[in-house]
Amino acid sequence: MTALTLSTAAAPGLRADAIVIGVAKGAVSKSGGLVVAPGAEAVDKAYDGRLAGVLETLGASGAEGEVTKLPAPAGFKAPLVVAVGLGAEPEKDADYDGEALRKAAGVAARALAGTKKAAFALPLRDAGDLGAVAEGVLLGAYSFDAYKDNGKAAQGGRKNGKAPLAEAALLGAKPRDKEHKAALERATAVTEELNRARDLINTPPNDLNPEAFAAIATAAGKEHGIKVQVLDEKALVKGGYGGILGVGSGSASGPRLVKLSYTHSKADKHLALVGKGITYDSGGISLKPAGHNETMKCDMSGAAAVFASVVAAARLGLRVNITGWLALAENMPSGTATRPGDVLRMYSGKTVEVLNTDAEGRLVLADALWAASQEKPDAIVDVATLTGAMVLALGSRTFGVMANDDAFRSAVVEAAEEVGEPSWPMPLPEHLRKGMDSSTADIANMGERMGGGLVAGLFLQEFVGEGITWAHLDIAGPAFNEGGPFGYTPKGGTGSAVRTLVRLAELTAAGDLG
Repeated sequence: MTALTLSTAAAPGLRADAIVIGVAKGAVSKSGGLVVAPGAEAVDKAYDGRLAGVLETLGASGAEGEVTKLPAPAGFKAPLVVAVGLGAEPEKDADYDGEALRKAAGVAARALAGTKKAAFALPLRDAGDLGAVAEGVLLGAYSFDAYKDNGKAAQGGRKNGKAPLAEAALLGAKPRDKEHKAALERATAVTEELNRARDLINTPPNDLNPEAFAAIATAAGKEHGIKVQVLDEKALVKGGYGGILGVGSGSASGPRLVKLSYTHSKADKHLALVGKGITYDSGGISLKPAGHNETMKCDMSGAAAVFASVVAAARLGLRVNITGWLALAENMPSGTATRPGDVLRMYSGKTVEVLNTDAEGRLVLADALWAASQEKPDAIVDVATLTGAMVLALGSRTFGVMANDDAFRSAVVEAAEEVGEPSWPMPLPEHLRKGMDSSTADIANMGERMGGGLVAGLFLQEFVGEGITWAHLDIAGPAFNEGGPFGYTPKGGTGSAVRTLVRLAELTAAGDLG
């Protein structure tokens, strides 16, 4: 990853390959033109206060995601100035919000691929801004190149033939300030684990099956003091985990249920996280149509998010007990695969009539949710790329949030907004439950087609222990970016929900979440 340093140096005298500054669209009440953001005063002064005009001549508007490069002024040790758009200038007496800084830093870091060192002179009002810029740099510089250039990528990484930005100095930061140091440490831990989740999501399914994922989790647990328990096929059969076994029955790669336990000696709250981990989803016997299989390596994004979040919490030493459950299986068609019409007996004892084997995520989650419920945690949050219906409802950048408690649902949405992950509260209408009635079993895994994302949430709710606060995050839209990169988000796996889960863990540790 890109190395980050905190620096009090002035931009003109800093040895670097580029100086990154922020620019914005000026408010109408002012000039209405381009505005140079705080942090770039020394750079603007070197242009005799005419930097905004020079950039406008070059076509810069300050729009979010815009990058304009120009030669540095005389006397600067860095040869290049990179102006990145922050969007609209804040209202009077307001500051640039953290997400705008995070996006700008990410865009600049990606634009500087192939550069050894860059200095970021973006607005830093406080430690929160510092953390946002640090996160943006580390997330924007991400590149997954393990399978490119005949292995050369493993020797330093490449992005379009260029290595990611090697070092970033954050100007205006205070290296000896405890809050600034803590913000940098937090940003580093969270983004390193989020990028690990991205790596897992991007890894081809022939190299990441349930057993391989479990091995990675086990190794990480040993490194970070997390207790890891892996249930293989025999243990799942013995325990009666019919949902996970049913989904994995068609694959040569057997399913796994991985339990990650992070504990703090002074914790008095317990948060359980459950992740859907379908390492490849063909749809099973209900085979997906052509054009819908190519990205199905990403169907384990929920488990990747849970895994990364537990490790990040351990690295941060959060005062909360966290149990992560990774429900891992590969959904394949074969002579041993579960058929439409089969009935599975779940870990909870309930029976489920499988009407569609491509509605498999809810089956593995149901077993994991019931397992998590047996420990009576204060709250359970599950994360899954669960339904195409949620993508139709909210698009490709927003995840839906459902819950059995309105206040908790609001708290999850607020936490997501705070860290810059777009989400939207969704209901669980009781009338949709009737569509899952089965004449053969306790419940069917399919219901009404309209409102399919909500139907899936209602199904999951059936497997949450009585009296336990629960939320469901359907990240089917934002988990995998099939378009071009934007902000600090790359093409491919995004690591969606990791930052939200870590923030929920922090709030729980502080006693501010229920």
